Amino acid sequence: MTAVVVPAGWPEQVRPPGVPWWEDSAVGWLLDQCPPDYRMYAGLKRHPVVLARFAALHTEASIQAAERGISEARTSLRDFLPTESVEGAIAMWEREGARLLGVRRAVGLIEDAFRGRQFRARL
Repeated sequence: MTAVVVPAGWPEQVRPPGVPWWEDSAVGWLLDQCPPDYRMYAGLKRHPVVLARFAALHTEASIQAAERGISEARTSLRDFLPTESVEGAIAMWEREGARLLGVRRAVGLIEDAFRGRQFRARL
């Protein structure tokens, strides 16, 4: 019997790849990373690799949005908010961007697993 390997960055809410019901836990987690309306598309649940691709693209767009928010905050908000509020907004975008980088890694690992990649322990 081979040991189950969970790669670094695998979300703790998702069962390890290859164990019973891991796909169901992965689908649920991926849907949680996407806009709520994605839940109404039966094809995404029926074809998890498609859902993983949707989640990857959504996450990538969210990362880009956070980066844009950071780059434009001082000029777009300075006339409407005090400096400390603008800096607070930038700090929130930075935290969200960091969180999203972890999500992007996790989504990529799940997508790889749905495509048949088998993870192995590294020495």
